[in-house]
Amino acid sequence: MKTQRGFSMIEVVVTIAIMGILMAAAMPSVGDWLRNAKVRNTADSLLNGLQQARSVAVNRNRPTTLYLVNNLTGSCALSNAAGSWVVSHASPVGQCDSTTVVLAKGSVLDGGGATVTASQSNYSAGATAVTFNGLGMLAQSSLSTAIRRIVVASADGSYDLRIEISPGGAARLCEPRIDTTGDSRKCLQ
Repeated sequence: MKTQRGFSMIEVVVTIAIMGILMAAAMPSVGDWLRNAKVRNTADSLLNGLQQARSVAVNRNRPTTLYLVNNLTGSCALSNAAGSWVVSHASPVGQCDSTTVVLAKGSVLDGGGATVTASQSNYSAGATAVTFNGLGMLAQSSLSTAIRRIVVASADGSYDLRIEISPGGAARLCEPRIDTTGDSRKCLQ
């Protein structure tokens, strides 16, 4: 008697059907994961820019500003709903390509997966910059107009993170949907 090698057609069809069902069940969670990853990456990039600006201010013992700009080329205009950031001692408007003006820069929006909105301490007015003094605290001159909160949301608005900046200059990432007292991920304001 001969031994049979390989799979029968029925076994192949059943295996493909099972794989299809498993993939269909996993697709919604993969989509959520991708959406959340875009928001998290954008928030992390902005947090990194804030930390760089604060570090430069302390290391050089002089006021240093993080500006939100619409892009890193061309006009480099300030925007409270920006897709990019620049660390500088002077306004980078029209000078994003200048290595004498720009100390560090980064782009935060990758393919339109997240929106950014920066606001002042009253959270009703938009803000485009935050200045740190030589001690790493918010500069007194810009305290009322500085960025104090940045909201990073998914394009569909179903997921968001916030970056809160204290008067002491500390920037922290928080999740507004967390409301448990004592949870370090809870937003303070």
